[in-house]
Amino acid sequence: YYTFSTDCFSLKFTDGHQRLLPRLIKAPFRYAVYAHTYIDNAKQITQLPIKQAVITASALSMVYPKATIRGYSHEQFLDDLTNECEKDIRLCLESGAHCVQLDFTEARFALKVDPSGQLLRDFVQLNNQVLDRFAFREQHRLGVHICSGDDGDCCSSYEINYLDILPSLFQLHVVNFYLRIASEPNRQRVFECIRDHMQPWHRIFIGVINPVDPRVETGEEVCERIMEALQYIPVEQLGTTDDCGFSPFDDDQSISRQIAFDKIRARIDGTRLAEERLMLQGRKFTQ
Repeated sequence: YYTFSTDCFSLKFTDGHQRLLPRLIKAPFRYAVYAHTYIDNAKQITQLPIKQAVITASALSMVYPKATIRGYSHEQFLDDLTNECEKDIRLCLESGAHCVQLDFTEARFALKVDPSGQLLRDFVQLNNQVLDRFAFREQHRLGVHICSGDDGDCCSSYEINYLDILPSLFQLHVVNFYLRIASEPNRQRVFECIRDHMQPWHRIFIGVINPVDPRVETGEEVCERIMEALQYIPVEQLGTTDDCGFSPFDDDQSISRQIAFDKIRARIDGTRLAEERLMLQGRKFTQ
């Protein structure tokens, strides 16, 4: 049902390589695999809470940007797309996911493609059409991830100012925000922007690990990054995460499995150190 051609939507990275989204060539649009299957597999090996990532409607909208299939309008495609995205999320929740994370990597790239910001606004609106199908209590289990498109030790949109993205990001109807922070050059301004646009019901998970850098962070470094964030984000709304996935396209071997787990361990250790420091101050922090 999909094909690759020269007019496919392309994510281009700083070293010159690119990732292509396919084009839909047969209607109607349907998922071949739903994300809940990964949860079902994970539940066989752990009893811990599971966060499941899913692709956004905005990313998938690019597989059929205009009507090219006879009898299948773009409006029909968008209806099918939002139905499938909703189904994907609901099946994850029904399978026992603690939370579901929408990977919105294309948000930052949207400003690279369209500096006017209209494409980004369209992306947010389309994603909200899916999210609005969930009650507010369900949105407490939904989140969004944004980064600069890490892949193979480089990025697709690092040059786009984070401060131009965050105000639109906080228009999404979710509670949890998983944000790239550790590898940002001016964290203070980013934190100020988060403080100015976050809502009291939001939970902010700051990136404290850089998955592109092969150097493993120390627990002390992670702890200091958390303490820095607490100058801008209330402790009861703060959590930690990694800036991005360690192998987002499944074929990226630039960071070994061992280094990835060492970095995750550093995040856990550093979060624990920050919690201990806060307890000494009479404050409470939960990872």
